[in-house]
Amino acid sequence: MDLDLTRARAGLRSYLKRFGNRQTAKSDVKAGLVLGIESVPDGLAAGLLAGVNPLHGLYGYLLGTIGGSLATGSAFMTVQATGAMSVVISDIPQTQSGEQAGAALATLALLTGLIMLGLGLAKLGSLVRFIPTAVLVGFINAVAINIILGQFDNLTGYESQGPNRIVRAFDTLVNFLQFSLPACLVGAVTIALVLLLERTRLGALSMVVAVIAGSGLAGLLSAPFIGTEVALLNGVATVPNALPGLQLPNFALVGSMIIPAFSLALVGLVQGAAISGSIPNPDGRYPDASADFRGQGIANLATSLFQGMPVGGSMSSTSLVRTAGAKTALANLTAGVVMAICIVALGPVIGFVAMPSLAGLLILVGVRTLKIHDVVMVWKTGPIQATVLTVTFVLTLLIPLQYAVLTGVGLAVVLHVTRLSNRIVVRRWVFEKRRALPTEVEPPRELEPNDMVVLAPYGSLFFAAAPVFEKQLPEVTGNAHGTAVVIRLRGKDELGSTFIKTLEQYARSLESAGAVLMLAGVSSKVYDQLVATGAITRIGAEHVFIATDRIGDSLQQAMDAVDGWRARR
Repeated sequence: MDLDLTRARAGLRSYLKRFGNRQTAKSDVKAGLVLGIESVPDGLAAGLLAGVNPLHGLYGYLLGTIGGSLATGSAFMTVQATGAMSVVISDIPQTQSGEQAGAALATLALLTGLIMLGLGLAKLGSLVRFIPTAVLVGFINAVAINIILGQFDNLTGYESQGPNRIVRAFDTLVNFLQFSLPACLVGAVTIALVLLLERTRLGALSMVVAVIAGSGLAGLLSAPFIGTEVALLNGVATVPNALPGLQLPNFALVGSMIIPAFSLALVGLVQGAAISGSIPNPDGRYPDASADFRGQGIANLATSLFQGMPVGGSMSSTSLVRTAGAKTALANLTAGVVMAICIVALGPVIGFVAMPSLAGLLILVGVRTLKIHDVVMVWKTGPIQATVLTVTFVLTLLIPLQYAVLTGVGLAVVLHVTRLSNRIVVRRWVFEKRRALPTEVEPPRELEPNDMVVLAPYGSLFFAAAPVFEKQLPEVTGNAHGTAVVIRLRGKDELGSTFIKTLEQYARSLESAGAVLMLAGVSSKVYDQLVATGAITRIGAEHVFIATDRIGDSLQQAMDAVDGWRARR
């Protein structure tokens, strides 16, 4: 029993470390204050984008931020309603209107949380690597278009008609004479202020100031002596100065909510995995994606009980809180407390937020969500990736997003099955004197200075294999000065965009450590891919050697080039 108590105390001390100490508290509180204030209009906008009562978006931000700060493996991950998840919710009819809309949203959040939690407990954090870049890029860019088109009504004051967003957007544009000029003016002023003020010391708070200013303008235009009217938040929802009350799910709706819940869980987990794999914890280690799955699931369980909409890891909010100076998870916890204080103290005031201001904010978010560079890169990678990108993009625009997401996953599975197995092994070739042929050994874990490491990967180098390949590469340390890594790619007729990105990242890591990457045995098709995607520029054309009919020629050229590279240093 004493041993169990000791372990419990050690576990508690380890958990409390995620909230830092007195030295980090000041920075965390400051960062949390920035995120908390910014999240109030952002949360309302998320609810508006989802087509539900905007308060559900605000409450989702509140509960998600607090739950994520307590439960995720990442110390910095901010769990809030993302734009992609909001657009998915807007395509679920049960959540949009009727007496059961609140219960349907609670049921949806509950199921989403259970799916996320189950995947996390099953340690399936690596599951998202089976979704190729082409699917993600097509989906995210289509979501960005949906965000923009979905706010035309709120921005213009015109109620469009049509079966989907594209038709409704076209209806809005052809009826421009029926636009409300005051509404358009409020939205335009909000967008202009965000673009102007974000370059000042206000930074992220420019969004808050812009919404306040836009709403103030709406109040002025609605004054009796002017005689116009601009839609306000209190016209669609009553904002109480109290924290959200209990909202129980309706288990009779489970059957109709299960497919949308799977789609939401997938979208949230993919976006969260991007945070897990790119932002390390304060100790320098990257968080466990499965632990982040569990944390996002727990956050959704909390939102489901207190009128919040489904949430997931938000890259934009996570970046914001880190930029504001966050050192530990205390920053996100503080942000949640700040949001709660704003709701309690300023509830009725929040009701005067102008709808065109929130619409302008969302349109700006949609424009910034577009990743044209990624579209071009995937398109140039090859016909298969371009086809997957196009199909995912078009379906996401035309059909309800919960089905588009699952269709995209189906495409990924088909692509995975039609390719060869993702099992890949990387071996090191060691050349000894008086022996013509090399000896194969395990690659070194870390690179040593002034060494030459020749690596030969075996297996198919498509998207799912990229993380496996990357994991077997020698770690680049600060002690790798003068080292060259030569990767032999003979027999590889095509590389996926994910794998090309992996090579680019490894080349950058080597360059920053005073080392270099050489590619030998490159086929003409792979070389064309490197040129088309621009990777040839980042790796260096002089470091890429095309395969010849004589085996070993290009490898010898690469090894000779290493000597020349060292001589030039």
